[in-house]
Amino acid sequence: MYSEDKKNSRGGARLSKEQKPPKTPGKRKPTTQQKALRILFIVLTVIAAIIVIMFIAYKLLVVKPQIPNVVEVTEVEQTPGMESYGPKLSGDRKEEFYTFLVIGRDTGGGGNTDTLMVMSYDIPNQKLNVLNIPRDTMVNVPWDVKKINSVYNYAPKYDKDGVDFLKEEISYLIGFQPDFTVVVEWEAVGELVDAIGPVWFDVPYDMNYEDPSQDLYIHLNKGPQNIDGDKAMQLLRWRKNNDKVVNGKVVSYGGYANGDLGRIQTQQDFLKAVIEKCLSSLSVDKIPALASIFMNNVDTKNTLTVNNIAWFAQEAILGGLSMDNVEFMTLPCKGVWVYSRTVGNNQSYVTPIPDETLEMINDYFNPYLEEIALNELDLMMVNDNGSLSSTSGRVEDSYATRPQGGSSGSSSSSGGGSSSSSGSGTVTRPDPETTPTPQASIQPKPTETPGTTPAPESTPQNTPDGGASETPEPTPVITPEPTPQATPDPTPPPTAAPTVQPTTQPEIGPGMEPME
Repeated sequence: MYSEDKKNSRGGARLSKEQKPPKTPGKRKPTTQQKALRILFIVLTVIAAIIVIMFIAYKLLVVKPQIPNVVEVTEVEQTPGMESYGPKLSGDRKEEFYTFLVIGRDTGGGGNTDTLMVMSYDIPNQKLNVLNIPRDTMVNVPWDVKKINSVYNYAPKYDKDGVDFLKEEISYLIGFQPDFTVVVEWEAVGELVDAIGPVWFDVPYDMNYEDPSQDLYIHLNKGPQNIDGDKAMQLLRWRKNNDKVVNGKVVSYGGYANGDLGRIQTQQDFLKAVIEKCLSSLSVDKIPALASIFMNNVDTKNTLTVNNIAWFAQEAILGGLSMDNVEFMTLPCKGVWVYSRTVGNNQSYVTPIPDETLEMINDYFNPYLEEIALNELDLMMVNDNGSLSSTSGRVEDSYATRPQGGSSGSSSSSGGGSSSSSGSGTVTRPDPETTPTPQASIQPKPTETPGTTPAPESTPQNTPDGGASETPEPTPVITPEPTPQATPDPTPPPTAAPTVQPTTQPEIGPGMEPME
C-alpha cells in the first residue's frame, strides 16, 4: 500500500507538472537609455505643439497693412491761365512702398506738434528714409504767420481736426498724401530706450533748462554717455538754456547756433543711435512688447493696428534692414525774413528750395511709379519787395501778394510778385484780387474771400520753450474792400518800422516766437 501511494503520489506530481500552462515571458524593465528617449520624445512633442500654437498666434498677430483708399482727384473747372495743381492722389504704385507722416507731439509743452517727419519704407529693397520738415517752414495758408507749426492750432477755425489739417498741408509740400499718419508722444522714445537698454550718445552741448510750469527739468552734460529713457526725453526736448539777468541785462547761456535746424540734427543723430540699437538687439520674441509700447504712446488715426506694426517689425528683422539703408535728411531750404502785419516786425522762416526739394522727394519718398511734377508742389518763395509767391501759381493770402513794408533778407525770386521763379521755369501767377480761386485736389484749402483785406489777427501764443500753444487765435474779422479803382485803398498795408534789414542769412529761430 505504501508503495502504491508513493507511486500514485509521484505520478500525481508528474501529472500535475505536465498540466501547468506554459510560462509567458515577463515584461522587461526599460533601460535607462530607453527612458531617456521616451522623455525626449514627449518633450519634443510638447515643444512642437507649442511652436505650432505660437506660429498660429503669431500669424494672427502679424497682419500686412492695407493702404488706405485715397480720394480720387476731382475734376475742377480750370480758369484760363491757371494751371491745375495739388498733390498726386492716384496712379500706379511701387511694390510694397509705404509712406508715413510722423508727428512728434511734446505733451510736456502743451502738446505742440513741433517735430514733423515724412518717412518711406521700401520693403523689397529694405530702405528706410526719413525727411524732417523744419517747424519754421513757410506754407501757403491765408493767415499771417505762415509757419507749418501753426497749422495744427488754426484747424478749429476751419472746423477741421488738427492732425488731418496738418497732414493735408504737408501733402502740398511733398506732392502726395502719406499713406499713414502716426502721432507720437515723445514719451514713447523714452520707454523704447528703457526697453532696449541705454543708448550710447555724444551730447553736443551742456543742456540746462528748467520750466516748473511744464514740470520740465533738463540737466545734461556735454560729451559721450549712456542715455536712458529719462535722459532721452531731456535731450529731445532741449532747445536752449535758461536766460539769466546779469547787471540788469538778459544774457543767453547757450542754444543751438542754427535754431530749430540744430535741434533737428540732434534728434536725427539720436534716433539713428536708437534705431541702430534696436536693429542689433531686436528679435521676433520682443516684437509684441515693443509693439505694445508703440501703441500705448502712438495715435495712428485708426489706420494702423498693432498687428500692422508687428508686420513692419517682422519685415525689418527678416528682411535684414541695416543702418546702411537708413537715411535721415532735412527739407532743402534757406532762411528768409518776412514782415508780419500782426506782430509788427520781421519773422524768421525757412522756404523750400524747389529744384532740390522736388529731386529729393522723387528719389526717396514718392510712392508712385510716375514722377511728381513741380506744379504738384506748393512751395512758398519771398520776392525782393517782400511779397510772396508760390510754385503752384497762387497765394492763399491775398494781402501777402502785395509789396510789404519789410523786405526779405534772402529772396528767392523777383518781379514784384507777378511771377515765381522755381529754377525749373516760371509759373505765371494770376492776380488773386480779380481771378477766381480753383479748388484744391484733396479739398479746398482755406482761403480768404477775393477782394478782402485781412483784419489784424492774433498769433498763437508761445509756450515757454518756444512752441505754439494749442489755443487757436480768435477768428479774424473780414471787412469788405471796395472794388479796385484808382482811389486809394482804405486799409493800406502797414509800414514797417524803419529798421535796418539784415544783410546776411538770418539765424533760424527755435520756434514760433517773434525774431527781433
